[in-house]
This record gives sequence, C-alpha cells and structure tokens, in this order.
Amino acid sequence: MAVKRALLLAVAAALLLAGCGDDSSGETTTTAADTTSARVYFLRDGKVWPVSREIDAAEDRATALTAELAKGPTEQEKQDLSLTTEIPSDPDATYTTAALAQLVYTLTQFPTMKSVEIAGMRYTRADFEDETPIILVESPLPFEQVSSPLRVTGTANTFEATFQYELLDSEGNVVDNNFVTATSGTGTRGTFDFTTGDFSEVAKLVVFENSAEDGSRVNEVEIPLTVAS
Repeated sequence: MAVKRALLLAVAAALLLAGCGDDSSGETTTTAADTTSARVYFLRDGKVWPVSREIDAAEDRATALTAELAKGPTEQEKQDLSLTTEIPSDPDATYTTAALAQLVYTLTQFPTMKSVEIAGMRYTRADFEDETPIILVESPLPFEQVSSPLRVTGTANTFEATFQYELLDSEGNVVDNNFVTATSGTGTRGTFDFTTGDFSEVAKLVVFENSAEDGSRVNEVEIPLTVAS
C-alpha cells in the first residue's frame, strides 16, 4: 500500500466532517483549559506504538494529530524508546504500509471513528495486524505519571490469549507481577483491561509472553513510568 502525502490533509478534512471532534469519545483527557492529551503512533521495531501529545483543545483533533505525526518522535522517544517513523517529510512521497498504520491508528483512537477512507479504500486497525505488536499497551503511555494501583489497557494477540506483566522499581526489583488474559488470542486480537497490585514506587511496566517452546521471554516490551507526586 502506498498513497501520496497530500491525502493526509484530505483524510483530516473528512474526519472533521465525520465528527471526529466530538468530545464525547472519552479517549482524550483535558489537561488544562486550552490543551487536551491524546495519542500519536510512531514505530517501535517496525510496529505501531503510542505516545502522548498535548494538542490545542480548540483545534480539530484530526488536523492537530496529523501535524504531530508529521513532526516525528522526540529526541527522548528516539533515545529511550528507539521510536522511528515512516511518515514522509517530502510532500510528494508515498505512504508505506507502516506509515498508513501510523495514520490509521492515530485517527481511530476515538470511538466515533472506526475507520479511515484513503483514496477510495477504507482502512481499519485490523488491516494492519502485521504492523501491530503482539502486546500493545495503550495505557499507560511511556513516561506517564501514574498512581497506585495502576490500570493497564490495550490489545493482544498472544498464544491462548495470555501474557504476563511485571512492575519494576528504580533499582530493578519486581514490585508486582501476574498473568493477564485478553478477550481472545491465538490468531485473533483481543482487548485487555487489568489493574495491578498496590505499589509505592514504580519505574517500569514490562509485558511479555513465555515461549511455549523453552519458557524464555518473547514479545517483551518495557514502558518507562514515574509515580505521580
């Protein structure tokens, strides 16, 4: 799949007409009178991965978020998370499949927008399973300030729908761990929503599967966190 970058503006305009600015979605958080927190999706090991951005609450969200996508990951996100992007900087460049995944994931984070039409083709997140990590944590986001206990949500496509998590403190000690079961797995992506045990300090959330072959960790992802003061 490849499309011209100019289509990005057309997509944003279409979303505006479709009502993507509806504040009833519950997927964004108002952090101040003039800003709203939302997600943009870059790439981590070639798979989509969300990070937080503050956008103007008065601006159309689709337009604001596509602009944030075009800026690319921050230096901290590049260094600490190894995030990259395939959103092209050249206005005449084409969109790769990974770039389309970034765009579609970013614009469909709102319940009011389940799909995106581009060049006569309608895309949903399900069209980009190959560009989605086996375990995708959508909350909390990297570097987020969190409180105890921690609620964790996202999607997964793991063997028998199960995986594990650990919470680590600043010295690398495990302060909480458990198994998680998503709504589906083994070829079908499901959702998960769980709450950890209590903790006084946390520096990192780690999610992973245990290999069915040798018990080693696979599909492991680390998400840096801080405890809200």
